[in-house]
Amino acid sequence: MARVAIVTGGTRGIGEAISVALQEAGMTVAANYAGNEERAKAFTERTGIKAFRWDVSDHDACLAGVREVEGALGPVDVLVNNAGITRDTTMKRMDHAKWQEVIDTNLGGCFNMAKAVWDGMVGRGYGRIVNIGSINGQAGQYGQVNYAAAKSGIHGFTKALAQEGARAGITVNAIAPGYIDTDMVAAVPEDVLGKIVARIPVNRLGRADEIARGVAFLVDENAGFVTGSTLSINGGQHMY
Repeated sequence: MARVAIVTGGTRGIGEAISVALQEAGMTVAANYAGNEERAKAFTERTGIKAFRWDVSDHDACLAGVREVEGALGPVDVLVNNAGITRDTTMKRMDHAKWQEVIDTNLGGCFNMAKAVWDGMVGRGYGRIVNIGSINGQAGQYGQVNYAAAKSGIHGFTKALAQEGARAGITVNAIAPGYIDTDMVAAVPEDVLGKIVARIPVNRLGRADEIARGVAFLVDENAGFVTGSTLSINGGQHMY
């Protein structure tokens, strides 16, 4: 029977590439999304992957969402915490709402989703969790104290949870993408983006499918000896 995987933020950008890669690896995928019904419907029509709507920053919604997925597709053995938002500005201009919204979604969402699937994974003696961090959680970034803090927290969360899951057959790993050619990066002003690319040794942005291949490796059944690790996929921009 095919493993069931949930990919949060799984209907666009890096999340879409991950959803498709896991489907191609033989898994039954549930792609979570937060709000854009039209894009989620188009994603399902294009890929055949079912999309399920809930807000990962809402703990109770995550519990209910996982129950819905399990009722429709079966027990969840693979979780990819990819959902994330940005609310970039400097500390001088950042209000508490911009701070809290990013922390609740990017970091809190990892807790909420892991909590929702954890007992089932422990009971079955198997699980794969991959959390999507960021190069900016490793190196920091001007104007992103909220985002960098949340992504840095993901890396610590990963290492701690990996220790809890190891003897239960659950691996927990992270991927730290560099600058990837997605809608989020496309919103960066062209002159700023040019300066970013100039700092990447391979001299280009990454592709979403390159992140997806890393995820597919970490969630494979044969990757059971890899846990607590952070895989940096950033074109050599930050070697950590």
